[in-house]
Amino acid sequence: MPEPVVPRYLRTPDAALHLGVSPATLEKHRCYGTGPRFHKLGRRIVYTFADLDEWAATGRTRSTKEPTVGGITPLRRRPPVRR
Repeated sequence: MPEPVVPRYLRTPDAALHLGVSPATLEKHRCYGTGPRFHKLGRRIVYTFADLDEWAATGRTRSTKEPTVGGITPLRRRPPVRR
């Protein structure tokens, strides 16, 4: 009996479920450049488990009183870079 196939990449809805956020939140983080790293396979956006877990770990803290160093930024646009 063949072993079940374990997915290497997750599309946005499954990646959002893995992180416990809505797909729209993940899409906005991707557009604003504040989300996890992703791959474009043709027109599809996919994530690896490692990239999702690494991004989630940036928000790890022990106390709400600790100063946030790095971390997951609030969901808002970054100002444009002047060149």
